[in-house]
Amino acid sequence: MASTKSYLDFILEQLSGLDEITFRPMMGEYILYYRGRVFGGIYDDRFLVKPVSSAKALMPEAAYELPYEGVKEMLLVEDVDNRDFLTSLILAMYDQLPQPKRRK
Repeated sequence: MASTKSYLDFILEQLSGLDEITFRPMMGEYILYYRGRVFGGIYDDRFLVKPVSSAKALMPEAAYELPYEGVKEMLLVEDVDNRDFLTSLILAMYDQLPQPKRRK
């Protein structure tokens, strides 16, 4: 099942307090970026983030879920209605996210 544009729009609205949130569609899903770094995505209308230590600390009970077959598990963000929490989550994660790879 692919993600809906309406769920993406909802999550982007919830994250609207942050500058430089971007997304890229990929095979019916959406990869999310903050200041050029991948922090998560929308997969089957679920908001998943990378399991960096700050995300695990802020969501100790979060379920690990597969975005799709053959990739690493990510953390399911369930409190998507809480804008302040989402903003603090992404800000806390930023320094632990890998730098974008340079194209040759």
